[in-house]
Amino acid sequence: MTYEELSKGIIECVGGMENIASAINCMTRVRIHVNRDDAVKDDELRALEGVLSVIHNQQGYLEVVVGPGKSRKCIDVFRTLGIPSAAQEARTTSERSEERIGTGVRARFKAISKTFAQIFAPLIPGVITAGICAGVASLISQVVPGYAQHKLLAAAYSLLTGISAAFMTYLTAWAGYRTAEVFGGTPILGGMVGMFMTLENVNTLSAIAGLYNEAQPLNAILRSGRGGVLAAVVGVWLMCRIETAIRRRVPDALDVVVSPILTLFATVIPYVFVVMPAIGLVSMGVCRVVGVVAASSNPFIRMVSGFVGAALFLPMVAMGMHHGLVALYAVQLETQGYVTLYPALAMAGAGQVGAAVAIAIKAKRMGNMRLCRVINGALPAGVVGVGEPLLYGVTLPMGRPFITAGIGAGFGGAFVMLMEVAATTWGPSGILGTFVMTEGPRGAALSIACYVIGLIISCAAAFLITSVSVHDADITQWMHAQAAPDA
Repeated sequence: MTYEELSKGIIECVGGMENIASAINCMTRVRIHVNRDDAVKDDELRALEGVLSVIHNQQGYLEVVVGPGKSRKCIDVFRTLGIPSAAQEARTTSERSEERIGTGVRARFKAISKTFAQIFAPLIPGVITAGICAGVASLISQVVPGYAQHKLLAAAYSLLTGISAAFMTYLTAWAGYRTAEVFGGTPILGGMVGMFMTLENVNTLSAIAGLYNEAQPLNAILRSGRGGVLAAVVGVWLMCRIETAIRRRVPDALDVVVSPILTLFATVIPYVFVVMPAIGLVSMGVCRVVGVVAASSNPFIRMVSGFVGAALFLPMVAMGMHHGLVALYAVQLETQGYVTLYPALAMAGAGQVGAAVAIAIKAKRMGNMRLCRVINGALPAGVVGVGEPLLYGVTLPMGRPFITAGIGAGFGGAFVMLMEVAATTWGPSGILGTFVMTEGPRGAALSIACYVIGLIISCAAAFLITSVSVHDADITQWMHAQAAPDA
């Protein structure tokens, strides 16, 4: 099946073009907002060739898992057919959000997680690129202390750090731009609000208001960068509300000139003097909590937090709650320059690989070649750090391997946390995550080595536990659950 055929098949199964309000993609999924849930043919969509799984647990919203690379190609087809992106439909989406997400604490948390996913998903290529470049540059500086004396190494270091800085220096601006798109504001104004917090002007305003600490600027109630990317997101959300209210009152003839100026003036004052200090306190609290559980001086606490975090990460991914961790990663990266929890959570993918290999051996012995083909197709993606094909195609549908993969990952998570491995970013895992795991007190080379050892531990532990725990009946049950007969 070609990507065009797959895309048209998805469109038909979700009720046709008229039932799709908007669609975007992440690394492995096509995310679709629909007008009517009863028009979606979930069973036919799951049985469609090329579809690994369908997640349809929210009103007006579903995710179609098709695998890495395929999701972007499907969205390209959607665009040629005239299906808009979420940003193009943002105003309507925000107006219907209360109806879609339902009520209750869990629904609210999932809604917040989805919002962060919408904001940060388009930034992931930059996050990954900047992190890998920073990691490789760190490796060069530590392995070759005199690299500046070698022209090629010096040029490589300058290029790598420049690419990393091009993203990280303006992270709040990128986040502000995307937040405005998601909440229906003017994106360039959102970028300006996000950028404003990083300027020296904030320190000047803080000093005038008596809030700046000249002796210890980092302890100031208000300073440049206070609150980081979280403050930028909250500030731009506020800006979108203010902009909407202003545009309703400004005459059309004056809208282009008057509305942006009034919006920024009305936003910047509460943004600087209320949002930034308040979110700054929240960010400090978050970092302290993470420091207690993920960067504790007590090795036992680090091991327990690493085991629990890695073991529970797959269930969080399955429920779509892992997007909420993006805020935590971003806060820690901005305040400390590295991320401590992510290396442990990255072990979950290796756990799935080990579990999948164990299942494949059993399936081959039973003659279940369909399951073997599914695993063979999803395994390469799992090895390089994209775990969703294995998650939705193999471990989660079978049930028991989903648990054993998480437990196996826990052992690797405990090890990397014990060894204090830290990352320069979040996003890449598996083999692709190797060169971002260069932070931590043990140096870049040893940090990378410990990360690789953690992957091996996770894979081996999950393989052994799955081999013992998964029985032939589990594989038979998986076969019977498939729409197509085994071949």
